[in-house]
Amino acid sequence: MQIEIERVNNKVHLEAKNEQGIVVQMDGSPDIGGEDLGARPMQLVLMALGGCTSMDMLSMLKKMREEVKSYKVTVNAERATEHPMVFTKIHIHYVLEGNLKKENVEKAINLSMDKYCSVTHMLNSTAKITHSFEIV
Repeated sequence: MQIEIERVNNKVHLEAKNEQGIVVQMDGSPDIGGEDLGARPMQLVLMALGGCTSMDMLSMLKKMREEVKSYKVTVNAERATEHPMVFTKIHIHYVLEGNLKKENVEKAINLSMDKYCSVTHMLNSTAKITHSFEIV
């Protein structure tokens, strides 16, 4: 796996490109010289966490023959106040729509959190990760 990052302007606006040519914009806040032209790196970490567990969830629920009509996940986090300002608390809230069995949703979340989501396992060393869900 390889990622290339190039500076776009004379400030801190960056473009990250993966091996498939997909580009993600990154930038900093104005107080560090950024212009809010992209996501901040720590926001991307939370997006990676939400994406990783979501891919697990949707894949497992499909294997369980559960039909998910809509799916949304919200990730909230708190950071340390001193540098390196790592995440200390993260909460993931899943909202699923469909005629889903509660026990299958719980099983999929637990498998993602405890076994499959590699981003969760990387963040576990600094953050307490909790989760909740609702079926609508």
